[in-house]
Amino acid sequence: MPVLTFLLYVFVMSFTPGPNNIMAMLFANQYGFKKTLRFCLGVGAGFFVIMILSSYFNLILHNFIPKIELPMMLLGAAYMLYLAIKIITSSTSTNGDEGGKYNSFLAGMLLQFVNPKGVLYGITVIATFILPYYSSTIDLLLFSLFLGFVGIMSTCCWSLFGSIFQKFLSDYRKQFNIVMALLLMYSAVSIFL
Repeated sequence: MPVLTFLLYVFVMSFTPGPNNIMAMLFANQYGFKKTLRFCLGVGAGFFVIMILSSYFNLILHNFIPKIELPMMLLGAAYMLYLAIKIITSSTSTNGDEGGKYNSFLAGMLLQFVNPKGVLYGITVIATFILPYYSSTIDLLLFSLFLGFVGIMSTCCWSLFGSIFQKFLSDYRKQFNIVMALLLMYSAVSIFL
């Protein structure tokens, strides 16, 4: 497995602004880090479930349709390039007020099932970086745990430094987005190298 490419992809997809991170940042600004931690744990739990489901969905496709590997790699690379373009052209607004009822473990967990970025990330990271090299149940479980842990870490970072990131993103949003997009493009190209 190309470890550097895998870790870059995981980092970019986990730490760039998305529903999980933006909501965690907003909740931390409104309710404090301690009260937002339950939301972050819910995001990680939900993300772990999505990773397990993505692992077995991809494994079934990989085992029953072996010729799908190249198209899945192409789809994964195309999706990464699409995300890079979306990151570069994304809006600079992060304002919004979600009610306190959404700052819960259950809300964080359920958000993963309606979060297209998370679902597509799960399918892409498993198909592109994990299944070509690992397919045992324990490997899939360990990678899913790792990816769930990274999900918790990214939302906790956004929560913990919510006000700092909010200021940083408002001042340097374009530069941040360009760096993240370039890392995604590198990840997409290096799949085939």
